[in-house]
Amino acid sequence: MKIYLIIGAPALALSACAYDSTHLPVVTTLQLVTNTAVSSSINYQDPFAGYIHRGPIDPRDWRTVNEEQTVGK
Repeated sequence: MKIYLIIGAPALALSACAYDSTHLPVVTTLQLVTNTAVSSSINYQDPFAGYIHRGPIDPRDWRTVNEEQTVGK
C-alpha cells in the first residue's frame, strides 16, 4: 500500500503543477446587438385557456370514459 502512495503522490503533485488554466471569454463581446425593429412583441397567453375541469364522479368503465373524452374534443 505504501508503494502506491510513494508512486502516486509525486505524479499527483506534478500533474497539479502542470495545469494551465483556460481563461473565460469576455461575455460582452459575445452578445449580439438586438434590433428592436426585427424582433416581434410577445403577447401574454393564458396557460389555462380552454381548460375544462373533469373531476371524478364515480368508478365507470374506462372505455366508455375514453370515448366520451374523444367525442368532447
